[in-house]
Order: sequence, then C-alpha cells, then structure tokens
Amino acid sequence: MSTQQTTAPAPQQSSPTLRSVAGATYFPIAFVARFPFAMMVVGTLTLVVSARDSIALGGLNSAVVGLGSALVGPLLGAAADRIGQRPVVLVSGIVNSLALLAMAAVAFSALPDAAVLAVGFLIGASSPQIGPLSRSRLVQLILTRLPSHRRAKSLNGTMGYESAADETAFVFGPVVVGLLATTLSPAAPMIGAAVLTLLFVTAFALHPTAKVAAPTTEEPVAQAPARELFTLPVVVVVAGALGVGLFFGTVLTSLTAFLSDTGHGDSAGLVYGVMGVGSTILALSITLFPERFRLYARWLTFSSLMLAAMLAFGLAGGLTGLIAAMAVAGIGIGPTVVTLYSLAAERSPQGRSATVMTMLGSATIVGQSAASAVTGAVAESSGSQASMWLPVGAAALVVLAALVNALACRTPAGTEISAADEDVLEEARRLTELPSEHL
Repeated sequence: MSTQQTTAPAPQQSSPTLRSVAGATYFPIAFVARFPFAMMVVGTLTLVVSARDSIALGGLNSAVVGLGSALVGPLLGAAADRIGQRPVVLVSGIVNSLALLAMAAVAFSALPDAAVLAVGFLIGASSPQIGPLSRSRLVQLILTRLPSHRRAKSLNGTMGYESAADETAFVFGPVVVGLLATTLSPAAPMIGAAVLTLLFVTAFALHPTAKVAAPTTEEPVAQAPARELFTLPVVVVVAGALGVGLFFGTVLTSLTAFLSDTGHGDSAGLVYGVMGVGSTILALSITLFPERFRLYARWLTFSSLMLAAMLAFGLAGGLTGLIAAMAVAGIGIGPTVVTLYSLAAERSPQGRSATVMTMLGSATIVGQSAASAVTGAVAESSGSQASMWLPVGAAALVVLAALVNALACRTPAGTEISAADEDVLEEARRLTELPSEHL
C-alpha cells in the first residue's frame, strides 16, 4: 500500500509596497522636515518687521531669502546627484539651523541692516529642500525596489502624495509662524524652525533610504550635460513652478492685508487654510484620474481653474466670497503642482533628477518671496483691494506656461508612463541614475 504525498503550495509572497521598502518612519520624518522651508519666508518677514519696524526691510529680506534659495538651491541638488543626498542634506541642515538662530539674534541687535540681509541670504542659500529631494529618493525606490507592474501607479500616487505634503506645509507653515509669533515672540518662529531643522532634517539625511540615492562606482552612469537642464521642456515646467510660488505669495499677503483692513485679521490663517483642504484632497486623488486625461491637459485644466478662482478672489467684497474663492483655488492648485512635478520627473536629464526637482523648489520659493515683498508694498501704497488682483497675474503665468507646454512641449500620445508600457518604465529609470562625472 503506497501513500501519496502531497506538497502544500508555498504561500505567495505579497509584492512590496513603497511604504514597506521606504520604512514606516520615512514619511513622518520627511513630512515634518519640510516645515522649516515653508516657514522661513514668512518667519523672517515677521521677525524683521517686528525687530526693525520696517515693512520695506522685511519685504526686501524676504526677497533676499528667495534669491539665496534660487541661486544655491539647484547647486545643492546637483551636489546631491553627484555625491549623494546624505552629506549635502546634513551640511546644509546644520548651516541652515545656525543661520535661523543667527537671524533671531541679529534682527534685534545694533548691527546694520546689511547684516540682516546677509543672514537672510544665508538662510535661503542653505535651506534643505526636502520636498524635491524626497521625490527624487522615492522615484529611485520605486524604479529599483518595486515590481515593474506596480511602478506606474506608484509613481503617480507618490507624486500626488508629495505634492499634497508640500502643499500642506506651504499652507500651514505660515499659520505655525503666526501662532508662534503671536503667542510667544517674533523670534519664536525662527527658533522653532531651527529646532525642526536640526532634528528632522538630520533624521531625513541619516535615514537608510539616503543610501538608495548615493553614488556607486560599481556601474558608473553617465550624467547628461548641464545644458540639457535649460531646454524648453524643462524650463517651461520651472516657469510653472515660479508661477505657483508667485501664487502662494500674492494670495497669502493680499488676503492678510485685506482681512486686517476689514477687521478680520485673526481669521487670515483659517481662510488661507481652506485652500489647503481642497488642494490636499485633489492631490491625493490624482491616481483616480483616467490615463487619457494626459498631463498637458491636466495642467491646462486646473491652472485655468486657479485663474478663474483668482478673478473671483479679486471681486470678492467680503469673507464669504473669499472663502468660496479659496475653496475653488484649492481644487485647482493641488493637481497643478502634482502635474508639474510629474512632468519634471518625466523630463529630467540623465543623472540630474535631484537637480531638476530642486530647480522647481527654488522657483517656488523665489516666487513666494518676491510676491510677498511686492504684494506687501502694493497693499501699503495702493490699498489691500488693489493687492488682491496680483494673484490673477500669478495664476495667468501658470496658465501661460501650460499653453506653451501644450503647444511646444507636448509628448506624443502613448509616450507618457503607463502600466502597459514597459519600455517607458525602463526609460524612466534614467531619472534617478546617479552621475559619475563632474559638472
């Protein structure tokens, strides 16, 4: 009598997810680490105006912070592409936290205004742009650690999450600044940002995922020449990010000025936060959009919605109209930011993903800085009602860039990343290849 032995089938291993390969602590660390970057423009403006009693100097200092970020931010991205994120983020984070503390001291000192501006430039120049670097790091994880059939959906979902995280920081960062400044002291936002930088930016730099974006000599990868960073398809996306920064700066400053004039100044942060709600929901829902709703069409559609909302913003005569306009603006801005970074990932030259991502981050912050300064000056000289039309110009720039993208940079149908297109997914791998050559 023979007995038939049956072997139980081996349990199928579930496919890894981005959360499992990144680790449970990655996303909370990367989220909180963005807040100092979002706080620095408004925080320095609040501090300098309070300490030096000069709105003009405060606005100029905000512009200088943005200038430092615009000039040095892309260089930090290029350094991260070349030597890895960990040393770049560690050094810039330490320098930035010291600069933030220095601003809290220098602003109230007897040193000349030039010293305040110099520290402001250092704050902008050393600011670790966690959002762009996180995108670059996660794209590398997706394209190297996840199975090919899951990469396309993960890429879309990741861009949506990252944009929602950035949006949340940019919307609520100024709210945190206001709360700290009013409840503690004008220097509190700078000290708080310095502490957050020292703790969470350092944790981001030391996180194990930083090794994924570190250069290796085992299989040297050629790096595209720097001139490819200035092609029209890349530049038009950077122009869109600049418009987004101008949008944030003009909206926040003009909204604050108008509500202060009408006796509702305390509600400025809450009204501004309305935009963040719709923006976050739409950004996180980006994976639900059908594939045929292509990136160029998304940019045109949602930036046009931003423009319409800002026309209503300029015409609003009271709190109810402002809240409605901000709600519609949130629906437009979230998908627009997601689309910009998706296009940036798609068009990054070989080995320069972090560079392109930081170019977008720098463009956003310089736009916010310049807009805050200009809008504040307009509100002071011509009245808050006049300043409320400046967001229309910012939204119009985003629409104009979308038009240029649709007409001159549009990719043929079927070439965007899709789950059914394995060749394109392999081509996307080049986005996060790390360079072996110098700039």
